[in-house]
Amino acid sequence: MPVEEFVAGWISGALGLVLGHPFDTVKVRLQTQTTYRGIADCIVKIYRHESLLGFFKGMSFPIASIAVVNSVLFGVYSNTLLVLTATSHQERRAQPPSYTHIFLAGCTGGFLQAYCLAPFDLIKVRLQNQTEPRAQPGSSPPRYQGPVHCAASIFREEGPRGLFRGAWALTLRDTPTVGIYFITYEGLCRQYTPEGQNPSSATVLVAGGFAGIVSWVAATPLDVIKSRMQMDGLRRRVYQGILDCMVSSIRQEGLGVFFRGVTINSARAFPVNAVTFLSYEYLLRWWG
Repeated sequence: MPVEEFVAGWISGALGLVLGHPFDTVKVRLQTQTTYRGIADCIVKIYRHESLLGFFKGMSFPIASIAVVNSVLFGVYSNTLLVLTATSHQERRAQPPSYTHIFLAGCTGGFLQAYCLAPFDLIKVRLQNQTEPRAQPGSSPPRYQGPVHCAASIFREEGPRGLFRGAWALTLRDTPTVGIYFITYEGLCRQYTPEGQNPSSATVLVAGGFAGIVSWVAATPLDVIKSRMQMDGLRRRVYQGILDCMVSSIRQEGLGVFFRGVTINSARAFPVNAVTFLSYEYLLRWWG
């Protein structure tokens, strides 16, 4: 069932993205800008100056690209497990793979996902960071008119490599944390499901939600660096690389900078990943 794995990943990822994007916008603003005093202040200012639509900036491009990105994650994960264990998704409840195999498959999916995700994520972050107020007569237009204009502008101003700005930080973030993500999910499902049976909807929701929280807590330090690297070069280059970004951020804002956005990440992670896993599991059962 290799094809079904990719299609289920696409649909479940799109559902999760729509649910979580407003939280993601707040998270990105907190990580890359110093004008907000906290989550509530950020939410109020976005709504006051940019209306409800401000929370959905940059969403159209991820929706268009989620077919590739989430399909790669779930498709590569499941097919890597198929290679490692010779068991399909439906057979894994009766013959559960080892946690080592789950982690390796998750890391493989995370690595390849990051490679595909990098340009799309960059454009999303650039659009989310536009803080222009609601359109008014005579007001200056935003720097980027939309995702296509954003991509073209980056290509023109920063070259082809500009579209992959922050890609190494993204890869370092996703490779191990996606392994953690799937281990947490599978571990919780096994803990609360009778042997050989499929987990209940409630178990899938809770396991998916907690898997999202655990992986995002682990990912947040590199997520901060990734977002800052992606905004670097917008007007002038500030960082010479990932290590320089880390050192500069610690020097200016202390160690706490690496956990900026962790609260909103966790709040977003539970419902988004609960819905993602529930839709993924049910789509595969329906097709199976």
